[in-house]
Amino acid sequence: MFFQKTVRNTIEVKGIGIHSGEPCTLKFRPAPANTGVYFIRADLPGRPFLKVSLANVQAVSYQTVLGGELFKVATIEHCVSALSALRVDNVYIELDGPEIPICDGSALAFTEALFKIELVELDQPRKYCYITEPISYTEGDKNAYVLPYHGLRVGVSIEFSHDVIGKQSLDMEITEQSFLREIAPARTFGFLKEAQALKAAGLAKGGGMDNCIVLDDHAVMNPEGLRFKDEFVRHKILDALGDLVTLEMPLMGHVVLHKAGHDIMNKLVKKIINSPQSYKFVELGADVSSEAKKFANWSIPE
Repeated sequence: MFFQKTVRNTIEVKGIGIHSGEPCTLKFRPAPANTGVYFIRADLPGRPFLKVSLANVQAVSYQTVLGGELFKVATIEHCVSALSALRVDNVYIELDGPEIPICDGSALAFTEALFKIELVELDQPRKYCYITEPISYTEGDKNAYVLPYHGLRVGVSIEFSHDVIGKQSLDMEITEQSFLREIAPARTFGFLKEAQALKAAGLAKGGGMDNCIVLDDHAVMNPEGLRFKDEFVRHKILDALGDLVTLEMPLMGHVVLHKAGHDIMNKLVKKIINSPQSYKFVELGADVSSEAKKFANWSIPE
């Protein structure tokens, strides 16, 4: 049986906000069992806080934003994807502003910070949302499915009319090791021709080649090139893992996405929550293999 985890000590991650362009600092702090993941705005009177949950998602355009009546926390996905992959269930994340540090545009800074401090098991078992029947959401040519599976697996396919990206797909089991090696280093990306429009909308003020893969009409502009040939689809898996944290419980299932960004992931999580007949709550060690075997060879219909 797996038990819930938190961080033993406090550690900082510093950087700038990719959309605000302002300096920002994040601190991971220990939290008791059954707390969940909370963001605390230490810069505001009364230190208001928000739980990472579907109910608190305020916006899902280019980023995932949590919001209350008086404040928000933006660009949470890279940070919480690292927490998810390393099985950190309970943590207070203290911020000195409205945005998470973008760092290098990947999840490496957050995983490295979490590895610098010991992760500790708590005295409560880890409970999972185990998918027992397929759940799907479709919007135009964008599709999202989740199927029974005896762990966590994510498959993503993307299509861009760009010479470097084109069509990419990747389907993989998500473990601590696979995340650290294959997903955490994958950076966010953007197109030079869209930068002005984003900045006019008040976004991407802190974006640049030190924290983003930048593409002109034909090539990657970053002098160092790509970390993976398919770094783009790997980053989409990173984002999807972050958005799944709004479920408030680790998922056991096979998530399959086509052209799905933060908005579609948000709607898939909502569909899961609203489909109680298609999942059950389990503690790892329960026999869930029979449901998973039924869908072992399932794929997205053409």
